Amino acid sequence: MLCDSHIHFIPPDLAKASNFYKGVWSDKQRLYDYLSTYKIEKALLVCSPLDINSKEFFTSYNNEINKISKENQKIIPAGLIDLDKNISSQLKQLKDLGFKVISIFSSFQGRFILEDLLSCFESIEGYGFYIFVHPQINNPIGFERIKDPLLTPVLEYSFDLSMFMGLILVERIPVRFNIKFIFASLGGVIPFLKDRFDRIYTMLRERNMVSDLGALPSEIFKKNIYIETSASPAGLIKLAMEVFGEDKIIFGSDYPASSKIDTYLEDLKSLGKDLKEKIRYKNFISLFNE
Repeated sequence: MLCDSHIHFIPPDLAKASNFYKGVWSDKQRLYDYLSTYKIEKALLVCSPLDINSKEFFTSYNNEINKISKENQKIIPAGLIDLDKNISSQLKQLKDLGFKVISIFSSFQGRFILEDLLSCFESIEGYGFYIFVHPQINNPIGFERIKDPLLTPVLEYSFDLSMFMGLILVERIPVRFNIKFIFASLGGVIPFLKDRFDRIYTMLRERNMVSDLGALPSEIFKKNIYIETSASPAGLIKLAMEVFGEDKIIFGSDYPASSKIDTYLEDLKSLGKDLKEKIRYKNFISLFNE
């Protein structure tokens, strides 16, 4: 069995207004073929930051992917919220439509959005929404200094995502609210920084230079934070397990960016049968109660 926690689909009418998200990104039959080929039982459909400027985009996107989830029962849709409009009313609308997950981006128009969300976390918790955090690809952190076709997607997307996770850490969001976060791409560079987080935090606390988090950063990272793999190799997945725990790692392909996942699925076997099954489907099923 396999569950995929990171797939994309851009409705064709919306894709027409995009410079990048065309072709396979809006090919519904190809998506369905992908789910069928790899015998994927459930797949979380999330949005990538789009180069589309339309006041009606959010409503149109939510309505279209909701239709797709009704058409194909394998798909769990993640709805979008417009930060320029009343968030509380949008949350209610998404709940009424049956959405379980909200898809957000790690930053917005060059700024991090945690302050915008702080006043809404109570409502998000009350409605029982999960939050999927996708790296920002339009003006991510560092983009104003370096614009490179290789360095930007490899480094800046990753650091943008990592910084957002760092911000929810220092605000103790995983402790203050019972909201399950799903971070894309193994959480960026966070798996490499577990020991440094704890060491620097301990040193700064001794000098009273940072707020008391109530626990070491590595302990907070294990609360309500799930990580999807974005078809990463087993060696990197092991690092993520040390930070977030083996029950919090869920397979994700980032389809259609990664549409041929045979190598990554084969690589999971090196983790052993129990861990392989947890990542392939058991952790996902436990998370979504599917």
